[in-house]
Amino acid sequence: MAPSWFQILIVIVLLVLLFGRGKISDLMGDVAKGIKSFKKGIAEDESEDSETVKSIEHDEAETAKSAKSTSGSKAKAS
Repeated sequence: MAPSWFQILIVIVLLVLLFGRGKISDLMGDVAKGIKSFKKGIAEDESEDSETVKSIEHDEAETAKSAKSTSGSKAKAS
């Protein structure tokens, strides 16, 4: 059961009466500042990630040795 328009209007009027227009507008301004700083932080993180590209050196011979030793130890355990 969804609230009707009349019920939503009553809730809005009560909020304005309790907090006043000034506090509600200050609160909305603070929320907007928080969203802007969050987006700025995300953008800075993405730019830092794109600047530092890490590469992993991979030696095929070492991988083959470790795979053989792992499979050999599994066979002995069985």
